[in-house]
Amino acid sequence: MKQDLFESPDFYNLDDLLTEEHKLIRTSIRDFVKKEISPYIEDWCQQASFPKEIVPKFGEMGVFGPTIPQEYGGGGMDYISYGLIMQEIERGDSGMRSTASVQGSLVMYPIYTFGSEEQKRKYLPKLASGEMLGCFGLTEPDYGSNPAGMVTNFKDMGDHYLLNGAKMWISNAPYADIAVVWAKNEEGRIHGLIVERGMEGFSTPETKGKWSLRASATGELVFDNVKVPKENLLPGKSGLGAPLMCLDSARYGIAWGAIGAAMDCYDSARRYALERIQFDKPIGAFQLTQKKLAEMLTEITKAQLLAWKLGKMMDAGTATTAQISMAKRNNVEIALNICREARQIHGGMGITGEYPMMRHMANLESVITYEGTHDIHLLILGHEITGIPAFK
Repeated sequence: MKQDLFESPDFYNLDDLLTEEHKLIRTSIRDFVKKEISPYIEDWCQQASFPKEIVPKFGEMGVFGPTIPQEYGGGGMDYISYGLIMQEIERGDSGMRSTASVQGSLVMYPIYTFGSEEQKRKYLPKLASGEMLGCFGLTEPDYGSNPAGMVTNFKDMGDHYLLNGAKMWISNAPYADIAVVWAKNEEGRIHGLIVERGMEGFSTPETKGKWSLRASATGELVFDNVKVPKENLLPGKSGLGAPLMCLDSARYGIAWGAIGAAMDCYDSARRYALERIQFDKPIGAFQLTQKKLAEMLTEITKAQLLAWKLGKMMDAGTATTAQISMAKRNNVEIALNICREARQIHGGMGITGEYPMMRHMANLESVITYEGTHDIHLLILGHEITGIPAFK
């Protein structure tokens, strides 16, 4: 085992599959996280404080919408690059990765994919730079895993739309300048609308008391007779398939991001196992500790291979929803298990903010639920295998 495994566990030499540009992007984001996130993240989480100043810094680093074409302010990168960016940010913290994921996959992606040319030019460059922060309104208080049942709706009032309803568990909501909101028209068809802060009747109360993603801002979106200009309707696609396409993009990023959290916990556990002395020798000398470390590295390696292959399929345009579900579900689960095993290796010290495991563990309890719960992804795969939908 080489010492550079402290930096990035790569037992199967996956770096051989990456280009020099991929490695440069990964290194630049890793250095950014070490400088701008890691020294402060424990305080942000302890204080349940979202660092608003990170948004323009993310913009400067190009983490918002890296796959969006450069003409709209994006990075014009491939999906492997996007995955590596999410991996390195989540090594810092899942909440920080959530901020970037929402902005890129759930706000910029639908505006680019379904928006008009005017909408793209108006919003995408400001979102890419971090001048604007966005959020994505799909989940409702009574409709989470079943978004088709949403009750948020809009009516055609001639020169504008009138939007009513509420969304819940919305990352970035309390500080968002715009929200991509999914609502039903008078015929019951789902459409996306861009709602701007300052529109009368639009409010974003913050969700308090979270034990998870404490450095990420979460809130509600409340619409009380909000007048939305007709030019704010996303014209490119309607129906539930539109927001689900956005979720596919976000879930892909999560599959990579979770590996970052697992890496951080593995790195910490390996270091601690070699430093902590009990019974006159490092605890890494004991068989059960070695078993834990060996299984962690094995699962990280399998997750890396899964994410890399999925990235190649994303670049080729062949990745399916079920394939994305498998990677999201597997990689978040292994990351959560690795956090727990790493905490055990650290003993009592593992519950303190001196080490990252409890923070990652609490964060991943949200990640395993959002963007499709762990069980829903299981049923998506079951549907793919049998042809029978078990969640309807």
